[in-house]
Amino acid sequence: MNVRVLTDVLALDREFTYTVPEGWTDDPRFGLGAVVRVVLHGRRVGGWVTEVDVESPAGVELAPLAKISSLGPDRGLLELSRWAAWRWAGRRAHFLRTASPARVVAALPRPQRARLAALGHRADLFEGQGRTLRLGPSDDPLPAALAAAARGQALILAPDQIRADDLARRLAREGVWVARYPNGWAAAAAGATVVGTVSAAWAPAPDLAAVLVIDEHDESYRSESAPTWSGRDVAVERARRAGVPCVLASPVPSLEALRSRPLMRPLRGAERAGWPQVEVVDRRGEDPGRAGLYSPKLVQALRDGGRAACVLNRRGRSLLLACRVCGELAVCAECGSSLRQDDDRRLVCRAAGHRRPTVCAACGSTAMRNLRAGIKRVREEVEALVRTPVAEATGGGYCGPPTARVVVGTEAVLHLGRPFDLVAFLELDQELLAPRFRAREQALALIARAARTTGPREGGGRIVLQTRLPDDPVVTAALRADPALLARVERDRRRELGLPPYGAIAVVSGPEAGEFMARLGAPKGVQAAPDPGGQFYLRAPDYDTLCDALVAVERPSGRLRIDVDPLRAI
Repeated sequence: MNVRVLTDVLALDREFTYTVPEGWTDDPRFGLGAVVRVVLHGRRVGGWVTEVDVESPAGVELAPLAKISSLGPDRGLLELSRWAAWRWAGRRAHFLRTASPARVVAALPRPQRARLAALGHRADLFEGQGRTLRLGPSDDPLPAALAAAARGQALILAPDQIRADDLARRLAREGVWVARYPNGWAAAAAGATVVGTVSAAWAPAPDLAAVLVIDEHDESYRSESAPTWSGRDVAVERARRAGVPCVLASPVPSLEALRSRPLMRPLRGAERAGWPQVEVVDRRGEDPGRAGLYSPKLVQALRDGGRAACVLNRRGRSLLLACRVCGELAVCAECGSSLRQDDDRRLVCRAAGHRRPTVCAACGSTAMRNLRAGIKRVREEVEALVRTPVAEATGGGYCGPPTARVVVGTEAVLHLGRPFDLVAFLELDQELLAPRFRAREQALALIARAARTTGPREGGGRIVLQTRLPDDPVVTAALRADPALLARVERDRRRELGLPPYGAIAVVSGPEAGEFMARLGAPKGVQAAPDPGGQFYLRAPDYDTLCDALVAVERPSGRLRIDVDPLRAI
């Protein structure tokens, strides 16, 4: 017998034919999707069996399989990997790695019978193709998860490890046979309900009956490395192929979710009660050069007591300075870029890294005014305002007293897993005016995450938004606890501009981007435009047109990144 094998060599996105040694067909691990090892160009590499019982190529002496390692992804996942490679301009091996067990699996466990009670009041969620479910930030997703598991084997995605672990434990207590992916690969292949993060979108599910994606808007469902695939979109495609309902749950549903399936939302009173109290500090009447980051209302709120978090997405100490004597901006004398102040209080060029003492190049003064404070400076200033130790949290880690009442940081402060009574956005306009077409959607998602850390207004939760754009749809939606106010504005804007989900976008970058674009040419329906940084932006009316054009190009050797539907690049 001969088989086709896709090797786990990314540079060789092709299949090879091998013979199966005598007696191997009786091995329970052998079959379509089996993880094997083969000899290729004199060395042993891994791979997957993609086709069984194929004909031998004429005039070719075939090499035998070297080893059967483990059970692997089934036929459905093999076919899904082809679709994903087309959808995100990647290699099938990327996706099959995620779909394969982390450890050798020689046999599957015996299926267990679920001891689940009645469906409950969320059973109507999974009628037809499913729903887009709008929940309050503090609402419990367990009823929706139980309704999914009651239908049979369910695939449930959560945005982070903590929520996935918690949900898996609670489902198990309710009598559901749960497999926590990826460690529970074998149980999932045997029919257990799967709970996991983004990688669980590729979990085996032979008896799939329902799909649930919790916080479908969350950016953690996107792979950061190329191919930049979306776990949410993979889960939706799996449900479509299996003909089972898929529910996308979120306090702030994305336009993709709202467009794909009917919306189900709670009663207005119940939804509003699930959000904290939102206070807007209108700073339009203040002098931008003198006002600083701390309004009197914010300072009073921080001094009132209670656990507080201050959010400002600016890492570093001082990102822009000016001389207090002559007003000259601190810029690099060699390249003209702005200078920031590092932890040693020296001026550092943001472009080339040139360093110099903190002194004005125009008049020689050492007195500098901070025009754009970073988190390190903010921590010192807030500590002086509240007269209590303040901690700092960024993507680089946590610094300060473990039990600090006040924590300042980037949005990483909202991922600490600790509750706060107050969350203050020191400069919300930075999020609203970010040069990205999804900026407002992402800003409201950030506020929703803050709302989850504070809890509902009934428990005393508060959010303070400092802004010079108090009439922005994001601010209005947060103030009224009604995400639809933003969704309607964004829908009309993106439809008019042909932006996702009403169009398709990709960014091509890397040293080989120019060569790739030369090979791409000018396919029908695809518009291309370079930017000064060496990237190329591609636009098309739909993903069929864009992805067909991308997959038709032979990729040049070398580093190349293709980001289809980028979250933050545009």
